[in-house]
Amino acid sequence: MPCVHYKFFSRLNYDTVTFSGLDISLGDLKRQIMSREKLKASRSDLQVSNAQTGEEYTDENTLVPRNSSVIVRRIPAGGVKAASKPSVPSGTEPVRGTPKAVCKNTASHFSPH
Repeated sequence: MPCVHYKFFSRLNYDTVTFSGLDISLGDLKRQIMSREKLKASRSDLQVSNAQTGEEYTDENTLVPRNSSVIVRRIPAGGVKAASKPSVPSGTEPVRGTPKAVCKNTASHFSPH
């Protein structure tokens, strides 16, 4: 019976998903892995890549050939979001707050008469 060998990135050993036919769609492979591992699709998704080439399978309709080995990573449902960079003020940005006028040598402008 045809199969695909998978392992989670953090694990040492491969497990096997069996199916009928010459290949399995990425979507079906993910569903079978999630079922075997008792993962909920509402909480996480799976990122699957070819173990030999490192190529990531992204299209749910992509056919994964039988006897392939894949590496699986669990990701948040909805995909991985890019982390936002913290804003670092540069010397050209205005300082936030109440604007104040700065006067040099104010004592010479206000000499009492």
